[in-house]
Amino acid sequence: GGAKMAAGSGGGPVARELFAEGLLQFLRPAVRQLDGHVHAVRESQVELREHIDSLATELCRINEDQKVALDLDPYVKKLLNARRRVVLVNNILQNAQERLRRLNHSVAKETVRRKAMLEAAGGYPQGLPGK
Repeated sequence: GGAKMAAGSGGGPVARELFAEGLLQFLRPAVRQLDGHVHAVRESQVELREHIDSLATELCRINEDQKVALDLDPYVKKLLNARRRVVLVNNILQNAQERLRRLNHSVAKETVRRKAMLEAAGGYPQGLPGK
């Protein structure tokens, strides 16, 4: 397929393995960075949910303590609805982050496997560091 063409059809298995390893080395930092961003968003979602909870509690307290009849229930319901959506988004992010972690693990395993195959096939060509 595309890896074969990009590595050069006549390059043989070592060239294809080098290409595959380079691709894995390229993907690994991107997956880690994406995982970090998802983690940061999840933390902010938790913080947002906590703020919504405290605001809803405060609105309920104000509603109970007030002398003037002011119906804050619709606002509390809106807040609780927003909180529910935040929780749903957080669940989606958690699933995405778990998939990213599994992908990162797979990339790491594949990198180790391919590096071992390259070393067994005669090592790295001159000028390419074996990290």
